Formats: sequence, structure tokens, C-alpha cells
Amino acid sequence: MINQKIAILTDSGSDVPYDIAKEMNIFVVPLQVNYKDRSYRDGVDIDADTMYSRLKEEIPTTSLPLGSDIDKVLQDIEAQGYTHILAVVLSSGLSGTCNLLRLVAKESKLPMEVIDTKNIGIGSGLSVIKAAKYVKEGLSWEDLITKVNETVLKTRVFFVLDTLEYLQKGGRIGKVTALIGYALDLRPIITCDSEGIYTTVAKARGRKVSINRCLELALEFAGNSNHITLALAHGHALDEVLKLKEHLLQKLGDRVTLYIGQVSPALGVHTGPGLIGMGVQID
Repeated sequence: MINQKIAILTDSGSDVPYDIAKEMNIFVVPLQVNYKDRSYRDGVDIDADTMYSRLKEEIPTTSLPLGSDIDKVLQDIEAQGYTHILAVVLSSGLSGTCNLLRLVAKESKLPMEVIDTKNIGIGSGLSVIKAAKYVKEGLSWEDLITKVNETVLKTRVFFVLDTLEYLQKGGRIGKVTALIGYALDLRPIITCDSEGIYTTVAKARGRKVSINRCLELALEFAGNSNHITLALAHGHALDEVLKLKEHLLQKLGDRVTLYIGQVSPALGVHTGPGLIGMGVQID
């Protein structure tokens, strides 16, 4: 068998924490965050804190990665001696990035496969991290594609927002009902459906109750799995996720592997400050 060196490629909307991406040699193409005066590469030229601080002045738009950024990453992959590229990316139901990379794959000098996670943020990122772990374990190209597609089906994301304002303004509301009851503090718990589109999976009154309900849904999905990978994502709400982390470690102990990270600027644009998200993956 020809020696294979497989590169894992993703987008910044999959929210793989920077240190993990660096440690596991995951290549990331940045989405674009667009203000009236200029555009920024997501997580490269602008960070989440800067984006949140500017929201009162202007709500930016987002767009696909630049062709030049994709070309540069592919050149880096080739220069480092990789023989194959597996791109594991955020939902095609929420972004055109997946379809863009599928077009790129047709022209790629190296064999390139694109997997749609049907998820977003760290819900997508958990599948990316798993793919990188499989590569380190030495899986063949064919087995890797099979295993990552199976992983996608074992991974979900659940999240709550402080307001639906940003989802509505960004046109990312999907199948989430714009609740009249939001004025009464009735909040939707949102997930991605089988098509990778936002949908309401439950409702709860008040922030604390809605976060607890979100956690319940994540753990229900995990069921009695011997090992659970959980990722806590936040939008300018670190104190709350640190408390969640302590609770989960006490509750699950050795059964859980935990990641924590702030959502990328490109996702924060659409979800606003106060997001609490939970990605969950079962082995």
C-alpha cells in the first residue's frame, strides 16, 4: 500500500479551539466577517471580543472563505508532503462553505473528500477533532472516510441564546420559531436537524432553566455511553461555562472529555453575546 499522509482541513465556523488545531495539525480556512469599511478573516484578523465590542455600532455580515485563502492552505498542505485531504466542515444547510470546498475538491491536485457534518460550531468541530485522532491512529483513507461519516451521526449540538435578534437579522433563523413568548423570557433550545438547519428542540423559561434544559438534552443524547466528549462553547459568557464545567466533571467524572472555547467571530455575529452551546459526541 502506498504510504498515506492525510491532512484534515476545516473552516473557522467549526470552532476547533486554536490550541487543538495547532497540536493536531488541523488546517483551517477562515470565513469572512464583513463591515462597511473592510472585511476581516475570521479568527485571524479579528477575534470574538473585538466583534462583540463593536455590535452596538454595527452588526457585520459574514461570507465564504476567500479563494486565495483556500489556495494558500492547499499549497501549504501539498508543500508539507500530504498525499490526501479530508475536509470536515460546517453544515451545508447553514453555509455555502461545504459546496465551495466540493468544487475545490474536483480541481485539487491531491485526492480530496468533503464531509458535511450537518452541524455548526463545536458540534462540527468535534467531528473534525475525531477525524484528526483517527489520522494519528493510522487509519487508511477509505476507513477514515467511513469512520468520520459514522462520527457525524454520533454528534449533536444544543444551544441557547440571550436573544434571537442576531439570528433574525442575519437570516439564519432556519426553522426556529420567532417566539412572541420571548418577551416573557421563554427561550428556545436550538439544535441542527437532519438537514443541518437550525430548529427548536425544546423551550424553557429564563436563562438558568434554559441552560439546564440544554444540558439535559445533551446528556440525553449521550445516554449510557461509556465515554462522552462534551464541548462547551460560549459567546462572551466564560464564567457560566466554567461553572458548567465544574458541574459536569463532578457528575460524569472519568466518563467525560471536556473542551471549552469561545465561538468564532463569524458565528458570534449570528448568535450574539450570551450564547451557551454544548456539543456532545458519543463513542
